[in-house]
Amino acid sequence: MSGLKNKIKAATLVDILQNRAREQPHQIIYNFLVDGESEEISLTYGELEQKAKAIAAHLQSVASPQDRVLLLYPAGLDYITAFFGCLYAGVIAIPAYPPRPNRSLNRIQNILQNAQTDLALTNSDTFKSLEKQLEKTPDLKNLRWIATNTIASHQAENWREPSLSEDNVAFLQYTSGSTAEPKGVKIAYENLLHNLEAIHRCFRHSPQSKGVIWLPPYHDMGLIGGILQPLYGGFPVTLMSPLIFLQNPIRWLKAISHNRATTSGGPNFAYDLCVRKFKPEQSTDLDLSSWQVAFNGAEPINHETLNQFAATFAPYGFDPSAFYPCYGMAEATLIISGGSGENAVVTKTVQRKALEENKIISGDARDTSPHTLVSCGRSLIDQKIAIANPETLVSCQAGEVGEIWVSGSSIAQGYWKQPEITETTFNAYLKDTKAGPFLRTGDLGFLDRGELFFTGRLKDMIVIKGRNHYPQDIEKTVEETSSWIRPGGVASFSIDIEGEEKLIVLAEVERRYWSSNRSRAKSNGNSNVDIIDVKDLTQLI
Repeated sequence: MSGLKNKIKAATLVDILQNRAREQPHQIIYNFLVDGESEEISLTYGELEQKAKAIAAHLQSVASPQDRVLLLYPAGLDYITAFFGCLYAGVIAIPAYPPRPNRSLNRIQNILQNAQTDLALTNSDTFKSLEKQLEKTPDLKNLRWIATNTIASHQAENWREPSLSEDNVAFLQYTSGSTAEPKGVKIAYENLLHNLEAIHRCFRHSPQSKGVIWLPPYHDMGLIGGILQPLYGGFPVTLMSPLIFLQNPIRWLKAISHNRATTSGGPNFAYDLCVRKFKPEQSTDLDLSSWQVAFNGAEPINHETLNQFAATFAPYGFDPSAFYPCYGMAEATLIISGGSGENAVVTKTVQRKALEENKIISGDARDTSPHTLVSCGRSLIDQKIAIANPETLVSCQAGEVGEIWVSGSSIAQGYWKQPEITETTFNAYLKDTKAGPFLRTGDLGFLDRGELFFTGRLKDMIVIKGRNHYPQDIEKTVEETSSWIRPGGVASFSIDIEGEEKLIVLAEVERRYWSSNRSRAKSNGNSNVDIIDVKDLTQLI
């Protein structure tokens, strides 16, 4: 595997970390910016393995191989050492985010019920903040809680190397959990290493690479792309809390500048947020010339956002050729497609009304409603992407939008304890060619000259008066109708009212709107809710 120094053969991440710790014990792998700016703590390969072994030794005394273990940590180094501690113990990690005070614990309870575990790892501060909530939730209070920051380092001497195979489950990535039936994706070591190698190859990483990541470490992009990929590729990464990023997104760009990072990225909204929050007078020393891979994925990629970001930060050294649109999901471990050869961004302008009918007809600026789509790149070299009609399960013809299906070694084993959903989602076959099995992504898109274009979520499609509408299009239209509406703060969905699908739009408004309209809101008898007169949505869509 090209991601490993000297082509070392590895079956698991434990093999990789053991080698790194042996060959480069004093090299820093993880830096964590506590305040998002200057306060920094770090871990070397040697320190990471020492802590992982100590945690693993303790786990081996209270759990059996392939037991499930819940991880509840804020973003930080304690979470990373606990995750690797689970790998070193041969147990199955379940990354999750600690609920905020006075928030529901239903998601965590649902995960515990599905995973069938009674063991949870956290640190002392997080456990203290959860104690009041635990008193009201017996299921969580009765868990066996372990604060890993209190485990003595000398316990590493008691560690016994587990017997791991490539098809063992490394961790469960829960894609839901807010409902009564959360789905835990079973990520095996072979899935993980295959996808890590694909990312390493697609992003052209090397030991000279440097990363900066603010993404949530509990989800696939933040965990696999942000934490595990640097370990696999043997290069350092600087991490920060996603909350720190949201408070001030320019901290992300300053960290890239300060650390001379070569690879970083996030969903489309992150780039849009930077454009809106950027103040040139506060960033005179910003230098983004080192940025070689600016990946963009996890949500629809907006062509206008890319253009605005490039124009805003070109004076600070940003090269638009660094843009790397990509597409992936937890069920495929992470990346499914990315990159477009020598071209950073490939686009296709289509007629919007034809797209609503799942047809692809080329358009241009002269059309009354052109829609420019951004390619998510090309398929991984050793996997197959098919576009299928989600109802007939027959291959779509060129020029048709259908459900994106994927097959290959990165596809996960299925959902934990969900055999029926696993069969439907992970074992699909095309009726016309009999090819399969495929993962049904639930996403809509099309292939054009080898480029994958994502158009929306199958389940999110809104049908009003017989016409298909993509939520992101409605949200963009509403956003543009009033300066009071916060960019990126619109959500649209439909509900059934007396047998008819009705459109619901929720829009977050700027704070200054409430200040200037407080008296009007009170006169309406409600000081918290008001209506912005935008236009008749039936005309807008």
